[in-house]
Amino acid sequence: MKDFLANYGGTIIILVLILIIVFLSVKRLIKNRKSGKCSCGCEGCSFKDNCHKK
Repeated sequence: MKDFLANYGGTIIILVLILIIVFLSVKRLIKNRKSGKCSCGCEGCSFKDNCHKK
């Protein structure tokens, strides 16, 4: 186990950091979407009519 961590420890740390960043990004997008905010700037978006249907 010690050899495995010595060989792949850096890779595991980088993978965990990337997963945390992706998780937080998705969480923020979901939170913004639920609060009515848009991530694309709807005034110039070609999808603006469908973006915030209620």
